[in-house]
Amino acid sequence: MVAESSPRRRTGGRSAAVLASIRKAVEELIAEQGSEAVTIPMVAERAGVNHSSIYRRWGDVRTMINDLATYRLDPDRGLPDTGDLRADLTAWAQELISHYSIPVNAALLRGGAAAAGESESDCLRDRRAEAADFAARPGSTFTGDQVIDRVVAPIIYRVIFLPWTLSEVDARTYVDEL
Repeated sequence: MVAESSPRRRTGGRSAAVLASIRKAVEELIAEQGSEAVTIPMVAERAGVNHSSIYRRWGDVRTMINDLATYRLDPDRGLPDTGDLRADLTAWAQELISHYSIPVNAALLRGGAAAAGESESDCLRDRRAEAADFAARPGSTFTGDQVIDRVVAPIIYRVIFLPWTLSEVDARTYVDEL
Protein backbone atom coordinates (compact mmCIF):
# COMPACT_ATOMS: atom_id res chain seq x y z
CA MET A 1 0.00 0.00 0.00
CA VAL A 2 1.33 3.39 -0.97
CA ALA A 3 0.88 6.08 1.61
CA GLU A 4 -0.63 9.27 0.34
CA SER A 5 1.39 12.25 1.15
CA SER A 6 -0.41 15.44 1.93
CA PRO A 7 1.20 18.75 1.19
CA ARG A 8 3.31 19.89 4.09
CA ARG A 9 2.57 23.25 5.57
CA ARG A 10 5.49 25.49 6.15
CA THR A 11 5.45 26.80 9.67
CA GLY A 12 8.18 29.29 9.17
CA GLY A 13 11.33 28.46 7.34
CA ARG A 14 12.29 30.63 4.41
CA SER A 15 9.03 32.59 4.32
CA ALA A 16 9.40 33.61 7.95
CA ALA A 17 13.05 34.53 7.42
CA VAL A 18 12.18 36.67 4.37
CA LEU A 19 9.39 38.43 6.26
CA ALA A 20 11.70 39.08 9.22
CA SER A 21 14.37 40.56 6.93
CA ILE A 22 11.78 42.80 5.25
CA ARG A 23 10.45 44.00 8.62
CA LYS A 24 13.97 44.74 9.81
CA ALA A 25 14.78 46.60 6.58
CA VAL A 26 11.62 48.72 6.82
CA GLU A 27 12.29 49.58 10.46
CA GLU A 28 15.89 50.55 9.73
CA LEU A 29 14.99 52.65 6.68
CA ILE A 30 12.18 54.46 8.50
CA ALA A 31 14.49 55.16 11.43
CA GLU A 32 17.17 56.49 9.06
CA GLN A 33 15.10 58.37 6.49
CA GLY A 34 11.47 58.64 7.62
CA SER A 35 8.52 56.72 6.24
CA GLU A 36 7.85 59.08 3.35
CA ALA A 37 11.27 58.35 1.82
CA VAL A 38 10.97 54.55 1.91
CA THR A 39 10.43 52.73 -1.37
CA ILE A 40 9.93 49.06 -2.14
CA PRO A 41 13.18 48.83 -4.15
CA MET A 42 15.05 50.28 -1.15
CA VAL A 43 13.45 47.71 1.17
CA ALA A 44 14.16 44.86 -1.24
CA GLU A 45 17.81 45.82 -1.55
CA ARG A 46 18.26 46.21 2.21
CA ALA A 47 16.41 42.95 2.95
CA GLY A 48 18.21 41.03 0.23
CA VAL A 49 14.99 39.92 -1.48
CA ASN A 50 13.51 40.43 -4.90
CA HIS A 51 11.22 43.45 -5.08
CA SER A 52 8.55 41.31 -6.75
CA SER A 53 8.19 39.34 -3.50
CA ILE A 54 7.32 42.55 -1.68
CA TYR A 55 4.93 43.77 -4.38
CA ARG A 56 3.22 40.37 -4.42
CA ARG A 57 2.60 40.42 -0.66
CA TRP A 58 1.67 44.08 -0.16
CA GLY A 59 1.14 45.72 -3.53
CA ASP A 60 2.56 49.09 -2.54
CA VAL A 61 4.78 50.74 0.04
CA ARG A 62 1.88 52.37 1.93
CA THR A 63 0.13 49.04 2.49
CA MET A 64 3.41 47.45 3.56
CA ILE A 65 4.15 50.15 6.14
CA ASN A 66 0.57 50.02 7.46
CA ASP A 67 0.83 46.26 7.89
CA LEU A 68 4.22 46.45 9.57
CA ALA A 69 3.11 49.28 11.88
CA THR A 70 0.33 47.00 13.09
CA TYR A 71 2.78 44.14 13.54
CA ARG A 72 4.89 46.18 15.94
CA LEU A 73 2.15 46.21 18.60
CA ASP A 74 0.91 42.63 18.39
CA PRO A 75 -2.90 42.54 18.38
CA ASP A 76 -2.81 38.95 19.66
CA ARG A 77 -0.95 39.80 22.85
CA GLY A 78 -2.90 39.49 26.07
CA LEU A 79 -4.40 42.60 27.57
CA PRO A 80 -3.94 43.30 31.27
CA ASP A 81 -6.68 41.48 33.19
CA THR A 82 -6.15 41.56 36.93
CA GLY A 83 -9.78 42.17 37.83
CA ASP A 84 -9.08 45.84 38.61
CA LEU A 85 -10.43 47.70 35.57
CA ARG A 86 -8.72 51.01 36.40
CA ALA A 87 -5.35 49.33 36.93
CA ASP A 88 -5.75 47.28 33.74
CA LEU A 89 -6.61 50.36 31.65
CA THR A 90 -3.68 52.24 33.17
CA ALA A 91 -1.27 49.38 32.40
CA TRP A 92 -2.60 49.20 28.81
CA ALA A 93 -2.23 52.97 28.32
CA GLN A 94 1.29 52.83 29.75
CA GLU A 95 2.11 49.99 27.34
CA LEU A 96 1.03 52.24 24.43
CA ILE A 97 3.11 55.13 25.75
CA SER A 98 6.18 52.95 26.28
CA HIS A 99 5.81 51.30 22.88
CA TYR A 100 5.47 54.57 20.98
CA SER A 101 8.27 56.22 22.94
CA ILE A 102 10.61 54.12 20.82
CA PRO A 103 11.31 56.34 17.79
CA VAL A 104 11.00 53.63 15.11
CA ASN A 105 7.64 52.53 16.53
CA ALA A 106 6.39 56.11 16.43
CA ALA A 107 7.65 56.48 12.86
CA LEU A 108 5.90 53.25 11.86
CA LEU A 109 2.65 54.51 13.41
CA ARG A 110 2.91 57.79 11.52
CA GLY A 111 3.71 55.93 8.31
CA GLY A 112 0.86 53.47 8.88
CA ALA A 113 -1.60 56.27 9.54
CA ALA A 114 -0.48 58.10 6.40
CA ALA A 115 -0.67 54.87 4.41
CA ALA A 116 -4.23 54.22 5.52
CA GLY A 117 -5.36 57.40 3.82
CA GLU A 118 -9.11 57.77 4.15
CA SER A 119 -9.64 54.29 5.55
CA GLU A 120 -9.11 53.10 9.10
CA SER A 121 -5.60 51.80 9.72
CA ASP A 122 -5.10 48.27 10.95
CA CYS A 123 -3.47 49.70 14.06
CA LEU A 124 -6.54 51.81 14.88
CA ARG A 125 -8.81 48.85 14.22
CA ASP A 126 -6.78 46.80 16.72
CA ARG A 127 -6.90 49.57 19.37
CA ARG A 128 -10.69 49.83 18.86
CA ALA A 129 -11.06 46.11 19.49
CA GLU A 130 -8.97 46.40 22.65
CA ALA A 131 -10.98 49.42 23.84
CA ALA A 132 -14.22 47.50 23.23
CA ASP A 133 -12.81 44.64 25.31
CA PHE A 134 -12.25 46.99 28.25
CA ALA A 135 -15.69 48.56 27.81
CA ALA A 136 -17.32 45.13 27.96
CA ARG A 137 -15.71 44.17 31.26
CA PRO A 138 -17.71 44.03 34.49
CA GLY A 139 -17.82 47.39 36.24
CA SER A 140 -17.31 49.41 33.08
CA THR A 141 -19.34 52.60 32.80
CA PHE A 142 -17.91 53.70 29.46
CA THR A 143 -17.98 52.70 25.80
CA GLY A 144 -15.15 51.62 23.57
CA ASP A 145 -15.38 54.94 21.74
CA GLN A 146 -14.94 56.78 25.03
CA VAL A 147 -11.77 54.76 25.70
CA ILE A 148 -10.49 55.74 22.26
CA ASP A 149 -11.41 59.41 22.71
CA ARG A 150 -10.09 59.86 26.24
CA VAL A 151 -7.18 57.43 26.51
CA VAL A 152 -5.87 56.41 23.09
CA ALA A 153 -6.42 59.62 21.12
CA PRO A 154 -4.35 61.90 23.39
CA ILE A 155 -1.47 59.41 23.32
CA ILE A 156 -1.59 59.00 19.54
CA TYR A 157 -1.87 62.78 19.08
CA ARG A 158 1.39 63.18 20.98
CA VAL A 159 3.05 60.34 19.03
CA ILE A 160 2.16 61.98 15.72
CA PHE A 161 2.53 65.68 16.51
CA LEU A 162 4.52 66.01 19.75
CA PRO A 163 6.66 62.86 20.13
CA TRP A 164 9.20 64.60 22.35
CA THR A 165 6.47 65.07 25.00
CA LEU A 166 5.59 61.38 25.46
CA SER A 167 7.87 61.10 28.47
CA GLU A 168 5.71 63.71 30.22
CA VAL A 169 2.50 61.70 29.79
CA ASP A 170 0.97 60.03 32.83
CA ALA A 171 -1.32 57.19 31.77
CA ARG A 172 -3.30 57.53 35.01
CA THR A 173 -4.38 61.03 34.04
CA TYR A 174 -6.08 59.77 30.87
CA VAL A 175 -7.69 56.83 32.64
CA ASP A 176 -8.91 59.09 35.46
CA GLU A 177 -10.54 61.40 32.88
CA LEU A 178 -12.34 58.41 31.43
